[in-house]
Amino acid sequence: MEPTPDILAEIGRRKQDQILIGFAAETENLVPEARRKLESKNCDMVVANLVSQDGTGFESEENEVVLVQRTGENLRLAKAPKRVIADQVLDQILKLRLALHHDRN
Repeated sequence: MEPTPDILAEIGRRKQDQILIGFAAETENLVPEARRKLESKNCDMVVANLVSQDGTGFESEENEVVLVQRTGENLRLAKAPKRVIADQVLDQILKLRLALHHDRN
């Protein structure tokens, strides 16, 4: 077997004015592992979920995530249908984009 390329890390190395969002599925140490991924891959935010938890994640209609942000903030999104979580993630991306755009002007 050959290792697959780390696409997120490569995009992070080439990133300029883009906002880069990563995803982390962890079994333990959720926030520290997401923060490590955010830093090592040059992300602006990592959407992290604990996959060892019953009732959320891959084989469920619901999820519960933590948004780990470059600003140092961690925003917990309560357990909800995946569509609701997706809308909340997109809302946070828009806020991040507006904040970064404001900082550049």
